Amino acid sequence: MSYYLNTTANYHKNDLTTLGWELTVCNSLEPPDSPCRKALKHPGSFGSLLYHFLARQIPLPEITSILEIGGGMGYLMRDFLSLNPSFKTTMLDISPFLLSRQKAALGNYNFKYQEMDIMDASADYLAGFELVILNENLGDFPTFVYQVNNDAAADISTVERLKYFRENYQLPLTLRENINIGALEVLEKLCRAEIKYIYLSEHSCEALLPENFAVTMEWKTNDNPEKISLQGHDEFTIKFSFLQKIAERFNYQVTRGCFADFLEPDFNDRVQTSLRLVAAHTDEQEILRQFIYDLFKYEYLILKKEE
Repeated sequence: MSYYLNTTANYHKNDLTTLGWELTVCNSLEPPDSPCRKALKHPGSFGSLLYHFLARQIPLPEITSILEIGGGMGYLMRDFLSLNPSFKTTMLDISPFLLSRQKAALGNYNFKYQEMDIMDASADYLAGFELVILNENLGDFPTFVYQVNNDAAADISTVERLKYFRENYQLPLTLRENINIGALEVLEKLCRAEIKYIYLSEHSCEALLPENFAVTMEWKTNDNPEKISLQGHDEFTIKFSFLQKIAERFNYQVTRGCFADFLEPDFNDRVQTSLRLVAAHTDEQEILRQFIYDLFKYEYLILKKEE
């Protein structure tokens, strides 16, 4: 049994200078004329649609302090503040480049920022926030990657970290799979800080395509977190069932779903044509195929601390 630890920390601290090639769902909905907006029943920016979705499940107007961890270009929080300028917001990010973009996006609003690796944040620091948001970034957190053809024994630190989560949360770790150790540790930290509301999302390795989905789409589910190779770093899909178990152990009420819950696709003729093609003929068709795929592949958890 042997693992190596995949980490993106150095890349985000020192090498990241653009997100132009890494198109998140949030960024794909940013341009008002984006073809992705035309694929939704209720076109709009990601942050505005997420805000209204969350407001139906948690009392957003009553919340004062928000922490967004890894806020990307700042678009999500800009939309939140445009809808509720009274939020006391802190942006925490490991990347100086992305913090600079967040400052530009939020320049007209009152907010704080903190350059920090969330892995180093203390529970005392986190305890001051009522709502914590982690959107489309859990795959950047450290992951133990199983080495199939390496019979060397895992180091004692790795064994102890895996044993801790297996025994304390009854996680069925097979020790023959990739393990999102950073996501597990960050969520546990947030739960121990007794954050009242938590929203998190990412590519899921467990996401299922609805049975009544009428258009053609290549789809596979793999319970083992999968590697996504990107420029300068690798990310991994997330095993959300493990995160759900940890949250429930801390008496959180859990709502779990996919992005299509609040980014409801409109399967108009343009979208259905793009999905049914064996290969896209235009850039727009390729964008729409990826976008609709992501609406079902990305999962979210909304966690509410029970009294």
